[in-house]
Amino acid sequence: MILFTSMGLLGLLALSIPVGIVLFLLAFGVDTFFSPFPLMRGLGQIVWSSSNNSTLIAIPFFVLIGEILLRSGVAQRTYAALNTWVSWLPGGLIHANIATATMFSATSGSSVATAATVATVATPQGEKLGYDPRLFTGSIAAGGTLGILIPPSINLIVYGFLTESSVPKLFLAGIIPGMMMALLFMAITIVLCSLYPKLGGPKQHSSWSEKIVALKSLSPILFLFLSVVGSIYMGWATPTEAAAIGVVISLVISFAYSVISTEMLIKSLVGTVKITSMIMLVVIGAYVLNFALTASGFGRALQELLQGLGLSPIGTLLVIILTYIILGFFIETLSLMVATIPIVVPIIIQIGYDPIWFGILMIILVEMALITPPVGLNLYVVNSARKKGKMMDVIIGSIPYVLIMLFMVFLLIMFPSLALYLPNNY
Repeated sequence: MILFTSMGLLGLLALSIPVGIVLFLLAFGVDTFFSPFPLMRGLGQIVWSSSNNSTLIAIPFFVLIGEILLRSGVAQRTYAALNTWVSWLPGGLIHANIATATMFSATSGSSVATAATVATVATPQGEKLGYDPRLFTGSIAAGGTLGILIPPSINLIVYGFLTESSVPKLFLAGIIPGMMMALLFMAITIVLCSLYPKLGGPKQHSSWSEKIVALKSLSPILFLFLSVVGSIYMGWATPTEAAAIGVVISLVISFAYSVISTEMLIKSLVGTVKITSMIMLVVIGAYVLNFALTASGFGRALQELLQGLGLSPIGTLLVIILTYIILGFFIETLSLMVATIPIVVPIIIQIGYDPIWFGILMIILVEMALITPPVGLNLYVVNSARKKGKMMDVIIGSIPYVLIMLFMVFLLIMFPSLALYLPNNY
């Protein structure tokens, strides 16, 4: 069964079949060949129960927030404001790329949307000022990955739903690792641009008066983040209700900037429907596959296999990490998560690791999938946004940031409290 499921997953994905369909097909195969009961006779009930969950309503709301902000010009204003604050560092605008991606991640919940937005805003500036295209574009691709780690995160909502974990705790757990990784991205940029000044561009020094004025452009997105996340942790709203609040605030921001229009709203809603439909097909497919695998004894078979290897808990964890790194070369982020969570998380819990902690570790591992070829989505998004240049430039520029992600994985293993301190104490 293990070989059938593993090879079936890779084989069907290699045929370019949509991931949601692949998960359903695998569930049908497991039911046909390995289950003594006709599991798929309950397909309707499984699909209904998996989609009839209030937590999942947060997904279209958070997607809509990102769509509205993308079309309201908030990203351009945020980028310009952060440029006045951080571009004096070695690396100049590269730090603005990372800082803008970090702030936009705190509202959009999507890595691809974050990377696309920052790339659209930043690329013309980088080309105009003569920045090295590799590190400049690599920083945008890597900064975009923070969209699925820093709350609110669509991927963390999906993880919480599939593992029945607390979404607010997952959001809290992602704050410290997310901010640390953003700072580490900036630190490696400073080191590289100090050693090789040609990688960066001209430093831009702004007066304190200019910096204070720039805060005005940062205040809307900060207010949005504090309203959404703060309402959750103050106990005033559930994640779904907080997401709805965020939609209202993003509309108010668009109105304040006088960019709201019927056309903008229609485009935002259509984009939200497209993205949400894709996500929900994958989530429901994962739930159906999870049901089929559990009922057929897949988890027990895999646990027996790993126990037969005689590995310690840390050894098992390292095998899982290596598996995620390898699969990340070939499978898209959300697909990688939903296809493996039903298999991996029960093993992680059995060997004594915290599912909240592992959720953050998994997110960092699948973040790497966004900037590692040949399937790294952020690489393609950033390269297409700049409309010229080689894909290899973005790939090479992302390498230092991939190493930072591996270092962050090491830190989480050595110091689990980086992820668990906030959820355990607040």
